[in-house]
Amino acid sequence: MDENLREIALGLIAAALTAAAGWLGRSSLWRRRLHRKQRFFGMPENSSCLLVVNRDPGVEEWKVAPDDVFALLELSGIIKDCGARADIVGHDTTRQGFGERTEFCLGGPASNRRTAAHLQSLLPGVSVVMDGEAPGVFAIGSERYRAEKGTVEHVLLARLTGNQDGPGARPVFLICGQRPVDNQAAARYLVRHHAKLARKHGRNGTFCLLLKVVNSRAYGPDVVELVADVTRAATTAAE
Repeated sequence: MDENLREIALGLIAAALTAAAGWLGRSSLWRRRLHRKQRFFGMPENSSCLLVVNRDPGVEEWKVAPDDVFALLELSGIIKDCGARADIVGHDTTRQGFGERTEFCLGGPASNRRTAAHLQSLLPGVSVVMDGEAPGVFAIGSERYRAEKGTVEHVLLARLTGNQDGPGARPVFLICGQRPVDNQAAARYLVRHHAKLARKHGRNGTFCLLLKVVNSRAYGPDVVELVADVTRAATTAAE
């Protein structure tokens, strides 16, 4: 009887140790993933970030397009996961540089002055050519990307740090779509693929991706394809 009790006790102890080791391993893995996410987004625990919003170009009064609101909701999950807090500001009320706080900037240069400033300063190889009421044409280096409204549209997704270096330099995430639905698509792409982007470009890396939103009339922001990494052309001033 004593021998049986001893074996049962040893079995319980072994099971408890195994469970504790498994919990510690999962907890350690979760913490490492969280730290990588915080480094990539430049949002350590209790830090703050900026969400710079544009205005809906289709209305006269100040109003954020519904798809841009959905894009902010996509980003809010990442901000919460990192343990950070967000300040939402209008594009025409932001009067500060970049690098002190992580910034998410939504919208094209026609509706967001902050985007226009970032394109000029950080992505000199990119311009958005307006064509009447049609979505703006992206000019990246020698290439031109037009939109077929509701069928094929494009959006730039960039992580930019300018000339600032060091762990304290916070990135700017620029999401510049030809239509508001494209902004939501890029925000969702960033949330879903941030780990892969961090591995490819490094936690302090600068990149500019051109994404294609397919058949948004039917699929909304759900079908997104990577067209090209246009970092070199976008960051090189046109001659």
